Amino acid sequence: MNIGTEYLKIVIERFKSVKALGDKTIEQLSEEEIHWRMNDYSNSIAIIAKHLSGNMISRWTDFLHSDGEKPDRNREIEFADDTISKKEMILNLEKGWSVLFKTLESLNETDLLKDIYIRGEKHLVIDAIERQLAHYSYHIGQIVYIGKQLKGDNWESLSIPKGKSESYLQEMLKKHKP
Repeated sequence: MNIGTEYLKIVIERFKSVKALGDKTIEQLSEEEIHWRMNDYSNSIAIIAKHLSGNMISRWTDFLHSDGEKPDRNREIEFADDTISKKEMILNLEKGWSVLFKTLESLNETDLLKDIYIRGEKHLVIDAIERQLAHYSYHIGQIVYIGKQLKGDNWESLSIPKGKSESYLQEMLKKHKP
């Protein structure tokens, strides 16, 4: 077993898990709900998704060879409230995830200790991966939180529903019993 290879497998699964939380939330929401904002200083799910995609495309395109903040990225536009459809938002977000997964799947253990740059700041590849995992988890958490608040009693839980912890634990123990 090689730790670098195992790390890459694990981190790809972590990104897929984070993506799944966002996907399952967005599936529950209407066209109107993806554009809901608490106030002018808040971001809608559509805006957060646009930012995530812009960040992913910038960071993961030509990952090992160019700065992660690409000259053609306009981060400020990512936070503009345009009224794209839910379908367009999902396609745009999928484009970002696709770039991320294609890049991660192309890396090997020797890449993990290479230097890359984000806004001119040097990072080890492994650090850049962890930085982006934290960043995307933060924003997906926002999406889930907003979705959960909007759906209220109609929210379909993405994990163990309230009051079901003990039965879930017993089920898992039976399933994984040696």
